[in-house]
Amino acid sequence: MSRPVALITGGGRGIGAATSKRLAEDGYDILLTYNTSSKPAEMVVNEIREAGYDALAVKVDCSNVGEVGLLGIHPWMARGIDALVLNHGSYERVAADKLTLESLKATMATNFEGAVAVWKAVQPYLTPNARMVVVGSQLGTRGSPHGADYAASKAALSVWARSLAQAVGPEGKRVNVLAPGYVDTAILAGDSAEKRAQREDEVPLKRVGSPEDMASTISFLIGKDSRYITGTILHVNGGLYLP
Repeated sequence: MSRPVALITGGGRGIGAATSKRLAEDGYDILLTYNTSSKPAEMVVNEIREAGYDALAVKVDCSNVGEVGLLGIHPWMARGIDALVLNHGSYERVAADKLTLESLKATMATNFEGAVAVWKAVQPYLTPNARMVVVGSQLGTRGSPHGADYAASKAALSVWARSLAQAVGPEGKRVNVLAPGYVDTAILAGDSAEKRAQREDEVPLKRVGSPEDMASTISFLIGKDSRYITGTILHVNGGLYLP
């Protein structure tokens, strides 16, 4: 019970899973959430425990106010939350000119409103010097012709996070945004070999990022070496997009 606690939403897969394991190595007990499938999340928990650390997975649909409310009364909250990583999200490829209000509302409910809801639920339990990382996207800055709702949700998330950083900075809390480019997660799982090669060729470093690349950056933003960084959007994309 002496280790600090890190809460990672969407912590069972992709960037979230890599972050859960990295922060466990960094000295945190891990409380991770999942929504649609418990097996990957439990596999992450087991891996962390086998390494000698502690972790727990809880089912939370971040777009569901009731489930987020239950997260807010989870017993681990009493220990205090030292690090919060808002990583959950959904992405459906819909052409910008075909976007419906229903699709936009659903995406915003999960990616943006869900993140704010988790923050509100956890806020009373954040320790005085808590660190928060919001996982945004390069698309939240540059836009996307085939994912306008996703891009809009990530843009809203990033501006909210930067606003929050200004509000809670005087309390000693820090809030930053990680904006990945191409990352080898479920979003790219449907790529053909040709599409993957095209993506790699677009990136100056000539490879798609790994979840571990993102996790190491999150580790930095939560760690002491970034103690004077807050309110920033850190683009981690191998040079793909240089705002």
